[in-house]
Amino acid sequence: MVKRTYEVIYETVRKIPYGRVATYGQIADLSHLPGRARLVGYALYRVVEDDDVPWHRVINAQGRVSESPVRYGNDHLQRVLLEAEGIPFRPNGSIDLKAYRWQPDITEFLSP
Repeated sequence: MVKRTYEVIYETVRKIPYGRVATYGQIADLSHLPGRARLVGYALYRVVEDDDVPWHRVINAQGRVSESPVRYGNDHLQRVLLEAEGIPFRPNGSIDLKAYRWQPDITEFLSP
């Protein structure tokens, strides 16, 4: 049986370790959805507050929190959660992806 697309995305995001981040495009690629970064964003927008999906660890390719007027303050919450994990933001609002980007063992993601 083929897993539902959002659940595949959530499974991938759950693997991001504490103190690390991934980009929307990286999660799309690891979820076997190349070029579907926006779909990852839609899926994470639907995560409920008490879920175990660490949605806050997914940022954009520029190392920034993607701001949205429909997230009702969660842009700020995302930054607070990341800082609580020890991830610092630069003065320009970005995260150093070279230092904090998750580098998974790619063999874990080879078969869908």
